Amino acid sequence: MGKLCSQVHLLFSSKQAVQFPFNPSKLPKNGIYVLFEDGETAHGTKRIVRVGTHTGDDHLRLRLRNHFMQDSKDRSSFRKMIGSALLQRESDLFLKQWELDPFTVDAKEKNVNIDLKRLAEVENKVTEYIQKHFQLGVIEVKEKTDRLELESKIISTISRCEECKPSAGWLGLQSPREKIRESGLWLTNELYKTQLVEADLEKLKSFG
Repeated sequence: MGKLCSQVHLLFSSKQAVQFPFNPSKLPKNGIYVLFEDGETAHGTKRIVRVGTHTGDDHLRLRLRNHFMQDSKDRSSFRKMIGSALLQRESDLFLKQWELDPFTVDAKEKNVNIDLKRLAEVENKVTEYIQKHFQLGVIEVKEKTDRLELESKIISTISRCEECKPSAGWLGLQSPREKIRESGLWLTNELYKTQLVEADLEKLKSFG
């Protein structure tokens, strides 16, 4: 497990890390991405703190724009996680409003009022944090079934690895979500499931 996790880290870190600002049109249309975060290391290299992909064909660029460039937590669960951790760290009472999704039926029925000015301020802080502290690694994977299977297995492999631990200063440790704090990943799904085997790693390498 540790060996395969190490090889995944080395594979993605061997790619030229994409730092903001970047041109989405230079990235593949389909693929698996990982995020590295300043100050986080594992296996002698940069520690992967998030793994992601997309379901719709040719939607990778849109997904990454939503994370890095679109000031809308409701279009990016990753942005919402970052904002929650930033607010929790400051014991900011706006956290309760930030966690709401104003587009749900329940919220509309309750006529939930959100401080839009404060929301915009936090969105700006999230964008600034992501653009400043994260780097991107991408491997082109054209087929949806391959993307989803490998994404899940990579997440599970990293979450189960004893060597992939966050630093004491990692922002995710301030998250209100227990799964983020425990896993050391900006993720709450696909944790601790089926891990990679050698054949999966070879397939990933063939794409990369």
